[in-house]
Amino acid sequence: MLMFIGAALVSSGVNNWAGGSGTTCTSDHTVKCVAGTREEYWGSASFIGLGFSCFAVIVLCELFGSAFMKSASVLFGLIVGMIIAAATGYFDKDTITSTPAGNFLWVHTFKLSLCGQLVLPMIAAWVIIIAETIGNVTASSDVSRLEISGEGFMSRVQGGMLADSIMATIAGLATVPPLTTFSQNSGVIALTRNASRSSGYMCAFVLFLMGIIGKFGAIFCAVPSSVIGGFTTFLFGAVTTSGVRVLAYCKWTRRDRFIATVSIALGMASLCVSQWFIYFFTYTGSNSGKKGLLQAIILIVEEPYLVSALVMIMLNLCIADEFPEEGSSSTEERKREWNGPIPLAGGPFNTSHHATSSSVEREREVEDA
Repeated sequence: MLMFIGAALVSSGVNNWAGGSGTTCTSDHTVKCVAGTREEYWGSASFIGLGFSCFAVIVLCELFGSAFMKSASVLFGLIVGMIIAAATGYFDKDTITSTPAGNFLWVHTFKLSLCGQLVLPMIAAWVIIIAETIGNVTASSDVSRLEISGEGFMSRVQGGMLADSIMATIAGLATVPPLTTFSQNSGVIALTRNASRSSGYMCAFVLFLMGIIGKFGAIFCAVPSSVIGGFTTFLFGAVTTSGVRVLAYCKWTRRDRFIATVSIALGMASLCVSQWFIYFFTYTGSNSGKKGLLQAIILIVEEPYLVSALVMIMLNLCIADEFPEEGSSSTEERKREWNGPIPLAGGPFNTSHHATSSSVEREREVEDA
């Protein structure tokens, strides 16, 4: 699940890198993307180069920088990208000038209402957010060198889900879209090697100031999408790496391999072809409840980390555990007991010389054991 969270986010980061994500110019390549005073087609060399400047600075800091530069390489990449964007006209200065100097959460009111057709899709989105939160907490725990199992880990997961729920509720009351955990945080922790809670409190305070002081927050809102995509793609790659690292803790029995194969296959299907399930249902009636149910199912299947997690959970409950036979030794014990030639992939126990009869006998003894 964690691996697919990072992989799905890499796709979003690359879309931003090429000029923007979720805009008209992304789907319609005859429309130019606007960045500051410049207009370029999505995927143009200008956008790619602007994002690459951030990505390259991060790599150069890791290769040639001091310990401090390595820890702050993402910040240096962002600063360099912002300087280049401002010098070449890609920085949106109008966003800064039009933003009021001060602001507060509740500046507008709205009427509360309930749309029955959206209840089930919202429940599906809620399940997706839960799965994403668990994955992000797992990744943050792993890169923070904390256990990813046991009571302590479960307590952190529960705390993360509680904080996520409270934050989403407050965000909705403040007339902004509900918020969720930020996957890049695990990448930042892995890169900076700083998992201090004091740093987290300071980041929260800075974010609060950005919401109150309008000009401060507008500076980061004016950053071009290519710059954002350049350094977030690196962070999303770190999330994917954390997922691979967590998978390395698995014992990889035949049962584990089968469960992982099925879940990864379906997750990759949704990742590579995101709309492969969108035409599965052909209902065109007027029942809003049924439409909401079908839309909820489509949302679940189209999220690679969610469909893979659900399939993995079901298979893990259905397929019985494998128990070693009584008296049999593990693979590592067999390796320690074996004194013959090292087995080579693609054939029997071969070395540069032909196998002797004694080595063949020892091989048979180990197989019988």
